[in-house]
Amino acid sequence: MSEHVIPGRRGGLISLSTADSLWVDLTSGSAVPTAVAAFTCSPADARAGYVLLGGRVVTTVTADGSRWSVPQTEVRRAAAELNAVQMERQDLVRIGPFGGMPGQEHDEGMLLPWRRRISRELQEPGETGRAARDEGSRPSHLAGIDWRRVLVEQPHGRAAGTWWLPRAVVRVLDAAEHAERRWLHATRQASQTPVELSSTHRQAKAAAGRETTSTDDSATVLQVYNGELKGQLYSAVSRKPGVCGKVAGWACAVCRTAPAAVLDHCHEHGYVRAPVCHSCNTQERPDHLYSNDIRVAGHYTRLFDTHAADWLPHWHRCPGCRARTTLPLPHLAAWTAHTACRAMRPAHRAPRGRKPCGLLRVSWTGSQNAPGSCLLTVAVDLCPTGEHRVLTQVPYREAVLQFRTWLAVAAPAVAAAAGPDRLDGLPDRVRPVIADTSGEDLALF
Repeated sequence: MSEHVIPGRRGGLISLSTADSLWVDLTSGSAVPTAVAAFTCSPADARAGYVLLGGRVVTTVTADGSRWSVPQTEVRRAAAELNAVQMERQDLVRIGPFGGMPGQEHDEGMLLPWRRRISRELQEPGETGRAARDEGSRPSHLAGIDWRRVLVEQPHGRAAGTWWLPRAVVRVLDAAEHAERRWLHATRQASQTPVELSSTHRQAKAAAGRETTSTDDSATVLQVYNGELKGQLYSAVSRKPGVCGKVAGWACAVCRTAPAAVLDHCHEHGYVRAPVCHSCNTQERPDHLYSNDIRVAGHYTRLFDTHAADWLPHWHRCPGCRARTTLPLPHLAAWTAHTACRAMRPAHRAPRGRKPCGLLRVSWTGSQNAPGSCLLTVAVDLCPTGEHRVLTQVPYREAVLQFRTWLAVAAPAVAAAAGPDRLDGLPDRVRPVIADTSGEDLALF
């Protein structure tokens, strides 16, 4: 380091170059890759009054108008929070390119929502883009994270490829964007002090402003969703004025850490479930190959196994699913293939034991509106030896009964709150599937 950090004064101010070195040292073992110039490289700008580190806002100060410094304790707290993040490199979320991205921008700090910033950097002309990635140039980062090291680009036919980041990184960047927005809002409110105030009042106002801009202040705490939209139809709620701002003020009702960004709703029955973040919304969305064909990918392990206690109550926030003790047809199909038919999936010898064969897929004919004619087909694609195709066919009604039996064991409280005796208030006819309007352009609704 260019500046010695005194062990006994961990709360003291350190220069930006020292903070860069400290950030790298503290996060050397982090699962999320960090940048070497988190304080001195764009989009970080000490003159804005803050720098983003992970999901935390670190304030910047200057004593003589020229040398900028940051509190060492804040750097250490941000590093500790990032070191606690666990990342699965295979658990990816698509971040672009999308059409119709929102046009609003910040006027300080990160300047742009992080998805748009990444899109701009990746879509730069060839020479400019290559120059920005040269070893001799200053690297680009977001909130102290070197996102290029974990970015995955997947080809998309003849068109340009799609970009993906690990879900853990997406959640950290969402938290950073939310923290920045809150910090700027609190700072602007604190700065609106009338000129005619007395010196005593000015000092009190300044002290209140310093408390408000603290990242640990209650003003930055997201509201917990307590069922305020319970039983309401998405088609009606989405047209109400002011709903967008209200959704952004809630914490995600599933992970309970990231700020909510969309209203998740049941596409089969039309009811609002709860506000969720982009990451949880992407994780829940079935991996459709076609409109009635789903690839049963690895993220279903989290939905139906490790994090089932979070997802099952969330899905049953829909009165239709709760009353019928089932799931929307795509979710039920994925559950049937992943859970009920798990023992049927063949395996082949591998260097380390046996490996599940090929790719699991489930499709269906008919509709949930006509349960008697609906049939789920579970198959294995891309078997190395070409041995396996269709594993089994499960009638819709049998799949529902299997799910109810499993639900009573996996989530007794959810199963107890459901049942056919709770049909009051539901539409006489099941609503048709509602087209998803929150996917391609990442719009709020």
